[in-house]
Amino acid sequence: MRRCWMVILAVFGMMQALPALAKTGWPQATFPLHVSADKRYLVDAADKPFLIQGDAAWSLIAELTREEAETYLRDRRKRGFNTLLVNLVEHQFSSNPPANAYGEKPFQGAGGFAAMNDRYFDHAQWVVRRARDLGLLVLLTPAYLGANGSGQGWYLKAEATGPEKLRRYGEYIARRFYGLDNVIWVHGGDYDAPDTALVKAIVSGIESVAPNSLHTVHSRRDTVTAEYWAGEGWLKLDTVYTYENVHRAVLARTVETRRMPVLMIEALYEGEHGTAAQTVRQQAYGALLGGAAGQISGNHPIWHFSGPGIVSSPMTWQEALDSPGARSMSPMRQLFEGLDWWKLEPDRNGDLLRSTGGDPHMMAAIANDRSFALVYGERPDGFVVKIALFGSDRVDARWFDPSSGEFTSVPAEFSRGENRFLPPHPRNASGDTDWVLVLRDGH
Repeated sequence: MRRCWMVILAVFGMMQALPALAKTGWPQATFPLHVSADKRYLVDAADKPFLIQGDAAWSLIAELTREEAETYLRDRRKRGFNTLLVNLVEHQFSSNPPANAYGEKPFQGAGGFAAMNDRYFDHAQWVVRRARDLGLLVLLTPAYLGANGSGQGWYLKAEATGPEKLRRYGEYIARRFYGLDNVIWVHGGDYDAPDTALVKAIVSGIESVAPNSLHTVHSRRDTVTAEYWAGEGWLKLDTVYTYENVHRAVLARTVETRRMPVLMIEALYEGEHGTAAQTVRQQAYGALLGGAAGQISGNHPIWHFSGPGIVSSPMTWQEALDSPGARSMSPMRQLFEGLDWWKLEPDRNGDLLRSTGGDPHMMAAIANDRSFALVYGERPDGFVVKIALFGSDRVDARWFDPSSGEFTSVPAEFSRGENRFLPPHPRNASGDTDWVLVLRDGH
């Protein structure tokens, strides 16, 4: 006789908020980080998985005074960011490039990457140290190349300088930041260097001083970083940079046996290209549910701190600190802190979520031990989920508002076949239409 199973969806009370981690203090990593044994994510020195929750702060070192930097760093720490993407030296996107806010230039004379100015790097070192004190990882770009090798970045000066001086520059910055174990070096910068020897020279200089340092590359948009730099043993993280569907881009990188973790290093920034908070969330959840080791979001004008950017901004960077996109990152961090997120595997084949028509804004992942699953999307007619995948007769289900962090329980019983879960409201607390369904094995 066929046994009839029922899934009991427990009631936790109609509205529940996440733990107030932002008030009690976010968990802080023990640096340095290293790659996990299965090559899927990063772990800290205490072997605790580290999920990159980052903010683009490209012009932080060049544009801000120490007092302003302190304001920014504390704000990002409070909101749950644990990683910053920063240019060490700025070529265009600051008020007086390449000088910092104190008028100190990184290089003496008209050229670059030679005759380093200790006072400039003293300030840079201070910023990175303060980030470390606050538990923030810094993805530090030693020589941002610039889109298409243009004057936005340093590629032309790197060409003129040559590999030998670039190697000495790498040695210098490695010595300056030696002991600051919250740094991962990010090479490239919106460009795939035709002369790869220029990038490899800086890497070689750094590794001669700090052989255990981690390196990655910010490639040209839609470049497969791990393919462009294939065979380079120093490359420890693959990166995704796209303005297209982030979830699909990450899925394409994580489909095969992992050679290294994948980081979504850039997508559309809030305030540019008509990008609002819901798109920021779609990109962030798309990356993590696609198997990424983390994601970096961005905001205009914060990435250049109201210095020269790509387009004008109607607000200051201080006003933008509390943008809707930034506010969304706190609930996201709290949600993932409460889960063994490193167990998540993308629902590539629709085994968990039935998405009609390949909806680009519907995505799901389930833990490899079937203990929990997450479904993200924006369908007002609900999410159709196959509960039988859990292999249990009890599953707890709750809706999570990604804009506010509030939970709403699902007070009902469902069969072990396909079940349609309807969001508690057509719109979440911010007025947007995206929701997260959180499913847990009830045993």
